[in-house]
Amino acid sequence: MLNVRHWSVRHARGLEIFYAAFERVFVALHPLWKSIGYQRLEKPMAGVEKVVKGLLFDCQMCGQCVLSSTGMSCPMNCPKNLRNGPCGGVRANGNCEVKPDMKCVWVEAFAGSQRMRAGKEAIKVVQFAVDRRLQGHSSWLKVARDKAAENVMGTE
Repeated sequence: MLNVRHWSVRHARGLEIFYAAFERVFVALHPLWKSIGYQRLEKPMAGVEKVVKGLLFDCQMCGQCVLSSTGMSCPMNCPKNLRNGPCGGVRANGNCEVKPDMKCVWVEAFAGSQRMRAGKEAIKVVQFAVDRRLQGHSSWLKVARDKAAENVMGTE
């Protein structure tokens, strides 16, 4: 799993391009998601998302995905669950102080962000604390709902 996570960080630019297209399609399908019912879709969509993102990013299903802001490195893999950068204990070799055999998630995040078009600026954005009530929920559906709402408000 760790090798795939490293692969995802090394290929952050390609994954950024893929995700942008995926997001556009997913948001465009909002009328379909709405007609089926977001609540009815939550469990099956979260299951699919967990498999896909679990494989590629070792996703912890926080429900508030920030992969596009963290160089395709899931910050929830940090043993301290730090959401906005490394702790003060990153070792000289870039490894984690809690898990010395693991590269610091934030060292990887910075490296991945430098490969991305929007990542160089996105990694500087301060993220909100994790809302644990969303744990296990689909961030894909959340994005579709939020972006569709933004589009409606933007046209009024």
